Amino acid sequence: MSRTAPGEIQLLQDSGWSQLLGKLTRGRILGEPLTKRVEAEESPLLGVLHQSVEKGPFPLQSPGILVKLQVMMEAGSLPLELWRMILGYLPLPDLGRCSLVCRAWYELILSLDRTRWRQLYLGYTKCRHPNWPNQPDVEPESWREAFKQHYLASKMWTKNAAILETSVCFSLFRRRRTRRTLSVGPGHEFHSLGSALAMSSLFDRILLFPGLHEEQGEIILKVPVEIVGHGKLGEVALLASIDQQCSTTRLCNLVFMPAWFSPFMFKTTSGHVQFDNCNFENGHIQVHGPGTCQVKFCTFKNTHVFLHNVPLCVLENCEFVGSENNSVTVEGHPSSENNWAYTHLLGLIRSSPSVLPTEDSDSLMSLDLESRDQAWSPRTCGIVIEGSQSPTSPATGSPKAGSQEAEVGSDGERVARTPDSSDGGLSSSGEDEDEDQLTYRLSYQVQGPRPVLGGSFLGPPLPGASIQLPSCLVLNSLHQELQKDREAMALASSVQGCLIRKCLFRDGKGGVFVCSYGRAKMEGNIFRNLTYAVRCIHNSKVRCIHNNKIIMLRNHIHHCRASGIFLRLEGGGLIAGNNIYDNAEAGVDIRKKSNPLILCNQIHHGLRSGIVVLGNGKGIIRNNQIFSNKEAGIYILYHGNPVVSRNHIFKGSAAGIAVNENGRGLITENVIRENQWGGVDIRRGGLPILRSNLICFGYSDGVVVGDEGKGLLEGNTIYANKGCGVWMMSSSLPHVTSNHVSYNGLYGVAVFSQKDGSGESPGGHVAHENFGEDGDATWETELEKDDDLLRRPITAALVESNTVNHNGASGVYVQSSEVLHVITNVIHANGDRGITVAQNSQLTCVANNSISCNHQSGVKVEAQCKVEFRGNGIYDNRGHGIITKGDSTVIENDIIGNWGSGLQLLPTSDTKVIKNRIHSFRAYGIAVQGHAKALLQENTVFQGKTNRTIFQQISNNQECIMQNNKFLVFKKKSDTWRLANPPARPHLENSLRGPSAAHSGQEVTAMATRITAHVEGGYHSKRSILCTIL
Repeated sequence: MSRTAPGEIQLLQDSGWSQLLGKLTRGRILGEPLTKRVEAEESPLLGVLHQSVEKGPFPLQSPGILVKLQVMMEAGSLPLELWRMILGYLPLPDLGRCSLVCRAWYELILSLDRTRWRQLYLGYTKCRHPNWPNQPDVEPESWREAFKQHYLASKMWTKNAAILETSVCFSLFRRRRTRRTLSVGPGHEFHSLGSALAMSSLFDRILLFPGLHEEQGEIILKVPVEIVGHGKLGEVALLASIDQQCSTTRLCNLVFMPAWFSPFMFKTTSGHVQFDNCNFENGHIQVHGPGTCQVKFCTFKNTHVFLHNVPLCVLENCEFVGSENNSVTVEGHPSSENNWAYTHLLGLIRSSPSVLPTEDSDSLMSLDLESRDQAWSPRTCGIVIEGSQSPTSPATGSPKAGSQEAEVGSDGERVARTPDSSDGGLSSSGEDEDEDQLTYRLSYQVQGPRPVLGGSFLGPPLPGASIQLPSCLVLNSLHQELQKDREAMALASSVQGCLIRKCLFRDGKGGVFVCSYGRAKMEGNIFRNLTYAVRCIHNSKVRCIHNNKIIMLRNHIHHCRASGIFLRLEGGGLIAGNNIYDNAEAGVDIRKKSNPLILCNQIHHGLRSGIVVLGNGKGIIRNNQIFSNKEAGIYILYHGNPVVSRNHIFKGSAAGIAVNENGRGLITENVIRENQWGGVDIRRGGLPILRSNLICFGYSDGVVVGDEGKGLLEGNTIYANKGCGVWMMSSSLPHVTSNHVSYNGLYGVAVFSQKDGSGESPGGHVAHENFGEDGDATWETELEKDDDLLRRPITAALVESNTVNHNGASGVYVQSSEVLHVITNVIHANGDRGITVAQNSQLTCVANNSISCNHQSGVKVEAQCKVEFRGNGIYDNRGHGIITKGDSTVIENDIIGNWGSGLQLLPTSDTKVIKNRIHSFRAYGIAVQGHAKALLQENTVFQGKTNRTIFQQISNNQECIMQNNKFLVFKKKSDTWRLANPPARPHLENSLRGPSAAHSGQEVTAMATRITAHVEGGYHSKRSILCTIL
């Protein structure tokens, strides 16, 4: 394409091209047809343009429109680039006329967005960059659209519908082009603003020339006028106190400072005021409803904007700097009485670009909780024992020397020396086994409950592998969440009260303060280096159905010296899509019955917690990313009761979620991972419902239920944490049910009873939690009633219907002094024993569990412990089936295929063994050592290998009583025996499953104490690893 020199442009201008365009566009605007007479008179090029008009306009925004236009215009011997250069010299009115010629010309005018439209916008001294003050280096999507929005806003103040009603013909004069301009300044018509206002008429313009204009008395605006500073911003300063009593006014390009007699620079009670491109310094602006205001491209230095009962106010592209108190205060419910400007402001807001997400809606991810809700089925074994039945007397002796024998440990527990067997169930035999001996192995299939989550959480964690989340736990976008939640969408789209958009609040005390049932909406703002960004409080003693409402969309809140967002006394609203980080206190602080919706935010790198909910605070916390905070990602205490769902809480320096001091809450479907302390920490009366969460890859325990902690843990996947899966105190009476606890570094479930702190942290210092200005230690309201049917009192700690597998130590470890029930669990392939009862003077009930393939014994009971085993299936463990030193009752269990003895009774034990079926793969069915006290009654004991005795008694023990037992030995391989009546255990008909929860919380009168870290190596003793409460 050829280029045209500047001299040729001048030649084109001199030759009448500008007049040609003027005639062409005037003819189009006035409805005059482009006749052949005009074509012949002006230029052959108009013939081409006429043909384009006669053929009809091209489709708007057609991809090929400029190509067609280029062909048409080059047919007239003028390239398209030259047309752009010509149009680039036209003023704004002529550009508008040219865009009305046809669709092709409209597209041509639009193509000048980065050239002529940009030049027009930046050349207008009374408006700043469209993205000022937050992103002045980023160009807008369209300079033309930005110029259009500014132009419409600058004319809005004249659209006074009330004045139109005064006269039928007034509309002919209201926008007259000959309105007067009154000049104020040295050497001009008027020497002061007051004298000019005395001579002004409706909609006159008062032009203040450069200099300092100081008014000695209050200025009262009685007629609508426009007050404009001449020159660049900063050249005209006005020291005045203005009271607007007219319906509308506009002030532009001025520097406002308060007069000596009043701190108020401007106030109005009923009219509409518009500020454009102004600076305000060290004063106050006050707007009372039904008055309205529109403020754009203004700077407020240590200036307070007070809005009381305002139905609608717009603060856009403004900067607030160095405030000594609140920068903006929104007080009172929006007035139901609206002035003339309300409708026009509302239309202007809706026509301007919004920060709401507009991307195409993807298919919404449904919550696939089928696996969680599926009926639980226990692990069962199809067991076939071959041979013939022959009653025999118990015999004493030693195993055959040539057989593969299990090694006896220091505590009398046998551990097989053979290589690891697979989890499937078939155990390998020793290489030195005699070929003439028959070995009867077990063949069973693992049929445990399906875990809550599948995929990568079924197998061992792979080093360096990324976490593949199921679809039900993938975060939705803000657009998807708003599409799903109609109430949230309505709230995000609503406009009432004060709209603050694309503003910068920095280097001061307060940002926005909403109180006494005020309403405010904040979009796309930046709050930085403040004491606090946003506070939402109502302190009225009069009850009202309208609570405080704030709507915060896609703001940046960072480096605040206190909390970023603070809600108290029934504050509420929508907090969505914000980036909240590096604040000294909580990112979001919810107190005293406040109930916001916190949606799709990023809350991270805070010096304290991400979100704090306390003092009967509520709220819905959903679909947020909360990470890298120095304290708990979410901290719930003092009867806080939020709903926490579908969040990702990760890489925190403390717990993922901490529930303390009678905190409550429903915590469901969250991903809690890679936190330094417990994934969830529940203590001191905490009473949450923890359901269907993924708690994984933590550097300590998955879930900690500490001193006086309570709650329901249901349907969670607790995976690959370096400490225990669940660490709890039985005195807290937690209910742990239907969880999948796997591949944790230490115990799957550890139960303790001793207090885990003596009042000093390992570091020797005490740090008390501080929650801001309240200083409240006792909250005045009682814990609210909850209708959740899952919350029924229980009288014992309950570990029920869980899958506990592949953990580094014992599946369940008990060191307690309270009653404990371990019922209908699957305890499989753990690195130590299946269940270890190390200490418990009260009864531990172990019923209807499947305990299989653990690397040592299925169950071990230490001395002075009371345990009842009933209805369990204990299969294929690499040590003994059950080894006991304590007081045990073993009734109706299947103890089959273990590598050591089926039942090992050590000298200090007192055991009743009744109606069990016992089989050992290599060793004895029952081994009684020393002077163990035992009652063996109505048991069936199978021989595991030919030429191996079934029963072993080391010494002549008179306290071992045997009654009506059956001992089965094998004679020929063709004989077959099956465990058919009853079938292989465990069975569920007598299980104690059912909904339950913990007790109600108690009133708390002491403040929470800071959680501190304590690093310990090795296994747990009496406290949770890395987790201690002072």
